[in-house]
Formats: sequence, structure tokens, C-alpha cells
Amino acid sequence: MKPYLQLFDFSKKINYRNEILAGLTVAMTMIPESLSFAILAGFPPLTGLYAAFIMGLVTAILGGRPGLISGGAGATVIVLIALMKSHGIEYVFAAVAFAGIIQILVGLFKLGKFVRLVPQPVMFGFVNGLAVIIFMSQLEQFKTIVNGNVAWLSGTPLYIMIGLVVLTIAVVLLVPKITKAIPASLVAIIVVFIVVLVFNIDTKLVKNIASISGGFPPFHIPKIPFDLETLKIIFPYGLIMAGVGLTEGLLTLNLVDEITETKGNGNRESIAQGIANITNGFFTGMGGCPMIAQTLVNLSAGARARLSGIIAALTILIIILVGAPVIERVPMAALVGVMMMVAIGTFEWMSFKVINRMPKQDVFIGISVAVITVWLHNLALAVLIGVIISALVFAWESAKRIRANKFIDENGVKHYQIYGPLFFGSVANFNENFDVANDPEHVVIDFIESRVFDMSGIDALNKLTEKYRLANKTLQLKHLSEDCKRLLKDADEIIQVNVVEDPNYRIATER
Repeated sequence: MKPYLQLFDFSKKINYRNEILAGLTVAMTMIPESLSFAILAGFPPLTGLYAAFIMGLVTAILGGRPGLISGGAGATVIVLIALMKSHGIEYVFAAVAFAGIIQILVGLFKLGKFVRLVPQPVMFGFVNGLAVIIFMSQLEQFKTIVNGNVAWLSGTPLYIMIGLVVLTIAVVLLVPKITKAIPASLVAIIVVFIVVLVFNIDTKLVKNIASISGGFPPFHIPKIPFDLETLKIIFPYGLIMAGVGLTEGLLTLNLVDEITETKGNGNRESIAQGIANITNGFFTGMGGCPMIAQTLVNLSAGARARLSGIIAALTILIIILVGAPVIERVPMAALVGVMMMVAIGTFEWMSFKVINRMPKQDVFIGISVAVITVWLHNLALAVLIGVIISALVFAWESAKRIRANKFIDENGVKHYQIYGPLFFGSVANFNENFDVANDPEHVVIDFIESRVFDMSGIDALNKLTEKYRLANKTLQLKHLSEDCKRLLKDADEIIQVNVVEDPNYRIATER
């Protein structure tokens, strides 16, 4: 069924109460985060809220899976800070729209499936590093401005902030033991809001970050020259933003798949992200991607359909239009407490239980990804480095697996039965198996239990055949795949027709 029809698929049982309450809770946690990221990047505050509304609504309706929440995420915004400082907000809007075009192309060409190549240790490191970032980012709310300088809270304001955060966490932990009918996070926000209001407690509120009142996102064509020079400026930013958004989005989608034991569609999510970012570019939003923290808040509140994401987006719009005076009085301590609990829930505590049973290289990869994530605050780069390290480790381990079973038959022909993959990493070990000088005049190398994977392997075979030719010895290669036979030099002279064809290998297909 098409994604925009799933909302109205009454054959599926939807808990509307959970969906609505989860959507309201998500909106409460998304507003301060979107505002903070916008202010951090030097954007007008409303561009963050517009991004939360547009990303949330479009991806909730068209995205690759129910339950996934998108908004004005910090990872994508950070990419645009330099462009904002050098060329201004109009170029930012253009870069956001350009990133959307790239994401749509990725989805149309079905490239989103390659996120499956991210190994589990990298996922552990990604999630654990992200949990630390979410937790550490909340500590910023314990700071204030004193004489134009940023300083930590102290004295009574600090004790009040800590007390309200502890109260929030206590409510989040206590409510599920009483009832699961209402999301604990929403109850905690309401309780702390009432306590601060009734006792007139002086503490940091949402309005202390920025005003959130405004109108409907206006249609706006970026005021930039539409020429090749402009493309050169926005291309690198759009490309990086698209990559960061897709990496975070597809990894988050995989995480939701594991939690809900269902399967999403990465290519559809890529297209939805692209459409949402293009819309952002033309409706003054700062763009974004799926937000793992808000997604986990949504899932922990019991949401499993698309309705919660739509409710969250529409709630943000209503707050912008008419509800700002109320929401601006929500204590930041309540939101900090909720997000801290999300961070604790995000962390893969199971990784500590299995660490003694994991290979040492996997432990190293997981820790490396987590450290890079926390250190650089660049989730895409951390995952990329983790994948590269995993690939190198895999190549090294695979290189050691190639071997040869050697025997001479009754006709005096020496046979080499090759086992393991022949590729750039295993060429040296492959060559060590042969004794050209002492081999008989007729030699056969059988690849029925092996496969040549790259040009390094092809080159190794060419050089080996040349050595036997110079020694005036006959060499036959059996059971090579068709692609290898086409690439080998002088194939007609040295290759025996395959008796058993190699299977067709496919990587990361949709099935």
C-alpha cells in the first residue's frame, strides 16, 4: 500500500490515543531542540520551527516507515554554518533544496539499500556515541549569560534546575508503573509545568531561548544568481548535507526496524527526505533529517503508525500560529529531564554484556565509532570511518583464508585446488602456493571453490601464467567465472571451458 494511504488503512488497528499523545510529546521535545540548532547556526529562530513542521509532516506521510520522526536536526544544520557565515541565509535555502534533489536521486536509483553494509559494531558505536551526545547536549541548559559571558549556573538557580530535572526523571520512571495509557514523558512535562506555575518558581523557560510565535511558512524563492558560480558554492554543502541526512536517516530507520521488528523502506525514506528538504528550501526552513532522539520518544510513547508524526508536525504549526504564549512558559528542566531519559534509553547497554564474546577488532571498531561521534559530533563521518575500518579488517581476515590443495594425478599433471577469495589482499598468499621451477610440464589450477574478485586477482593470474609460459610449461585454469575469462590476457590459450558455472552474486538487493 502507498505510504500516504497507510494512515487511512482501517484494516490495521491503530491506537489513536497513543498516537495523539505521542505526537504531542514529540512536539514538546522537538521545539527547543530546533530552536537551539537554528540559533547555534545563526539562522532566524523560526527557520528551525519551520523545518520541524515541514520535515515532520512530509516524511510522516511519504516516508519509508511509520514511527520515524524527522525535523530540524543538528547534524545537517552544522554542515551549513560555514555557508551561512560566508554567503548568508539565501544560499543556505538553495543548498538545502539542492541536498533534497540529491536525496531524491539516491532514492530513485535505489542506493539507500547500501546502508545494510554498515556492520553491527559500527551500529553499536553509532548509537552509544549518539546517546552520549544527546545527554551531554542537555548540560548546555545548565549554563546562563553573565555580563555577556557564558557561565555555569550556581547557587539557588542551579539547585532549582537540578531539582526540576530530578522531578521530571522521577515522573518518567514512576508513571509506567501506574499506567501506560499516557506517555510518561508528556505527564512529566505537564507535572513540572504545573509545579513551576503554581509555586511561581524562577527557572529557565522555553521563551528564554527564543520567541516561537509567527505565521505560516512563506513561499520564498532563494534570492541568488542561478548560474554555474552559484552551483559551485552550494554543491559541496548540499552534497555533504544530503549524505549526512541519509546516513543518519537510514541508520535510524534500521534501528526502528529492530525495535518494532518490522521492515521499513530506505529508498522511499530517501525520496521523502528529498521532497521535504526541497520544500524547506522554498519555504524558509533550515532543512533536516530523521531525529533519533525524538523517534525514540515517539516509540517509547507507544506510537507505531504515521499519525503520531503528523500530529507532532501540526502541533508545532499550531504553536507557531497561536500557542506560543503557553509553550514559551514550559520549563526547560522538564525537557532536559525527558531528553536525558531518552539518552539513557538510547544507549546499547547490551553491548557491555557481549563485549567479552565479541572479536577484539569489533570491540575496537565500536569504541572508535563512539569516540569519533562524541569528539567530532559528526555522525556521518564516524560511521564512514567505522565502515572503512570494518572493511579493512574483513579484507585482512579474508586474505589469510586463501589456500591450495596440491596433488599430482596418474598422468603426472599437478593440480592446485584453490580455496578462498582471490583479491588484492590475498594475492601475496596466493602466489606463495606455487613452485613454478619445480612443477611438472602440465599444471591445472581449479577455481571451483574460489572466486576472483578484482583486477588485482586478474593481474596475479596474468603474471602467474606468464611465469609458466616462460618456463615452457602448460597451465590450465578451470572453473573461472565469465567476467574473469573476458579480462584475462590470452584467455583462449590458457583457460579450459568451465564445467561448473559460478553463481551470480548480488549485493544488498531489495529481496
